[in-house]
Amino acid sequence: MTDRFDKVLGAYLGLAIGDALGATVEFMRPREIALQYGVHRDIVGGGWLKLARGQVTDDTTMCLALGDALLKSGPAGLQNFVAHGDDTLVRGIAEAYVGWWRGKPVDCGNTCRRGILRFLQDGSLSGPYNDGDGGNGGLMRNLPAVLATLGDDAAFERLAIAQSRITHHHALSDAAVLGVGRLLRGVLAGDDQAELRARSARWVAAEPVFRFSPYRGRATAYVVDTVQTVLHFVGEHEDFEEALIATVNQGDDADTTGALVGMLAGARCGAARLPQRWLRRLQPATVRAITDQTSGLLALAQSREDLAHA
Repeated sequence: MTDRFDKVLGAYLGLAIGDALGATVEFMRPREIALQYGVHRDIVGGGWLKLARGQVTDDTTMCLALGDALLKSGPAGLQNFVAHGDDTLVRGIAEAYVGWWRGKPVDCGNTCRRGILRFLQDGSLSGPYNDGDGGNGGLMRNLPAVLATLGDDAAFERLAIAQSRITHHHALSDAAVLGVGRLLRGVLAGDDQAELRARSARWVAAEPVFRFSPYRGRATAYVVDTVQTVLHFVGEHEDFEEALIATVNQGDDADTTGALVGMLAGARCGAARLPQRWLRRLQPATVRAITDQTSGLLALAQSREDLAHA
């Protein structure tokens, strides 16, 4: 396993681990979690969604839907979108979200549902700016956009915003999608813990709404709360397991905060160093889908780069 593939696979599997671990305590408060679990540290399923052990939620399955759409489009489709503004790729992504929704996912956020239904009704690839779109749905599923555009920051920015605005058209959502995506790109490129913290500090200096110190203890689906939680816990804990346990025990939108911390911390440690007890608990079909898609997205990034320089 190459170092690059190990980091990328670590990010994707880390996202799924955080999703599955956090879903059990989603919408609970820290005191409730402590009373019921002491410290929640095992992938056991259950929760308000009554999940099977190792089952993931929309955080992971929407990522897989986005990744499938990108692979279906191929390097030419991505290049046409980036270079010429061709919306065929974005339409394919929207259709993938429709297919995901029609497959009766275990959960679907209200804003994601509203955006998908709008696309079905009028074919629009972005709704009007909406003050109610400041949730974390565009952020939680953005990992494949990062991977498909490795080596091209401008392509990443265009793709990340386009996929997010299908359901979430809000300045704070845009900023979060780009900011967390850039942090991940930095870690995949070799940033250590000190540089991750430095990048986080530069980001919140430029966009103070995401300032996370002192941490306010809010981990809701409001994208500001989500980002503050992610930056706080991934910065406080260098160890993957410590970072994830601390995050999900904050409760609230724990599947998404867990997924995003798992993504960043998983990229930092790599797939080979992920806790095996958690990996073994993930459903095998999820692990296979993630592993296959990781290979495909890395190949897509390389092929598009080759095409762009041909």
